[in-house]
Amino acid sequence: MIKVLVADDHAVVRRGVRQILDEAPDIVAVGQASSGREVLQEVQKHDYDVLVLDIAMPEGGGLEVLKQLQSLEPKLSVLILSMYPEGQYAMRALKAGAAGYLTKESVPDELVAAVRKAAQGEKYITPSLAEKLVAGLGKKLPNEALSDREYQVVCMLASGKTITEIAVELSLSVKTVSTYRVRILTKLNLRNTAEIIRYAFEHGLID
Repeated sequence: MIKVLVADDHAVVRRGVRQILDEAPDIVAVGQASSGREVLQEVQKHDYDVLVLDIAMPEGGGLEVLKQLQSLEPKLSVLILSMYPEGQYAMRALKAGAAGYLTKESVPDELVAAVRKAAQGEKYITPSLAEKLVAGLGKKLPNEALSDREYQVVCMLASGKTITEIAVELSLSVKTVSTYRVRILTKLNLRNTAEIIRYAFEHGLID
């Protein structure tokens, strides 16, 4: 039996994912977590085969947790299940050690198949993500120099969120988010938020 930990800060999403997985005869969703800190506590207390992890969570985002798990629980397979499109986070997630990346628009059968593959220690790559990986071979973009948190702020700015809204969503101060914005402008050699948004569209960071 494949034992799964479901991590998402929305109770409705956790319940839906657990229902989908529990309908499979060989999978059981035995644990849940609503923050990055809870994920780290859970994996140290119990044995899981697969972690289904959201990108945007309080007390440690998905990518931060993923990197910590590489040293804490390297044998645990992690599947990212996110509302963000593949173009935004899939590459970073795979480089950080994820076993696969699915959007929340994925069909239930796809999630079940991904969990089974991850449990066997294999990668689950969708056809559209495979195309992006091939297209990205040999290319090095300026945004690769951004930290995971800076990259997250770029994607959120590009989606139309204000600095105050980003601060609330990420549980950070407005001053901290403003500092990230300044670093982003410097690293990408841009002048303002409008140029950040244009950069995100031109490089496929937002659909």
